[in-house]
Amino acid sequence: MKVTAITLRPGNVVDHNNKLQVVTKYEIMQPGKGASVIQVEMRDIRTGNKDNVRFRTQESVERVRLDQNDYQYLFNDGDTYTFMNAETYEQVEVPKDTIGEPAVFLQDGMVVSIETFEGEPLGVTLPDTVIMEVSEAEPVVKGQTATTSYKPAILENGAKVMVPPHIEVGTRIVVRTEDSSYVERAKD
Repeated sequence: MKVTAITLRPGNVVDHNNKLQVVTKYEIMQPGKGASVIQVEMRDIRTGNKDNVRFRTQESVERVRLDQNDYQYLFNDGDTYTFMNAETYEQVEVPKDTIGEPAVFLQDGMVVSIETFEGEPLGVTLPDTVIMEVSEAEPVVKGQTATTSYKPAILENGAKVMVPPHIEVGTRIVVRTEDSSYVERAKD
């Protein structure tokens, strides 16, 4: 659907120069003389290449509508992850590059949201947080309680997370999937 460039926001997918690109940054620039322009940083969905484009504020841009459905994670085979639509039982394979770094947090049976365009998966959104068990953590050093200090810990999936000093091996914690950060101790 055609929209004016001034309505673009980060996360929007546009068809620019016959390429599907996702808007990553957006800035309105007002030069001292002349009309305002929009400086947009976009990333090609298929290749990952970044591109900086300037649009006039009222210039038309083709915004792409993506289909979004919930899928259940089944398994991975190397760099390919397999998901199943719970309603249609249709299976879809997604390359690791499409999922990105949060792929380490996928757990059997986890429900994720997959965005597709003409049947091709373009993005996978995991739940905001997951519960993981700490498999390795450094011991607490006495006297480090005066300041807020964090120590490195390794989770059951191999991910490294900075945790507070009171977290020990075997503790279950809540981790934010977006940036692999510690949220809190799990309440289960």
